[in-house]
Amino acid sequence: MNLVDSCGWIEYLSGSPLSDFYSEPIENTDDLIVPVVCIMEVFKKIFLEKNENIALQVVAHMRQGKVIPLTESIGLAAVVYGIEKKLPLADSIIYATGKAAGAAIYTQDEHFRGLDNVRFISAT
Repeated sequence: MNLVDSCGWIEYLSGSPLSDFYSEPIENTDDLIVPVVCIMEVFKKIFLEKNENIALQVVAHMRQGKVIPLTESIGLAAVVYGIEKKLPLADSIIYATGKAAGAAIYTQDEHFRGLDNVRFISAT
């Protein structure tokens, strides 16, 4: 299973030089999980930078993977990971979701660098 952090979706959708790093896990929708918080973050960014219609189209694309809701158990694990690993709330939810599913987490977010099951690429 694979999970692509919100920043990875933005890179992929924009066709940036980092998009190749994210293309395989995003395009392999049979093995892709998508936390609800990633949908929220990406929707907000696209909504603010483009418009609601484009943001909804992006959400439809994201929903090709398996959407994972924020459950109580994931939420509680996120709190623990957030405290132990010093992760911001959204990142701790993403990390807890990935850990619960046994997924590799693809990201360029420095908060994830060095954590278990993280496939990290530097943004610079």
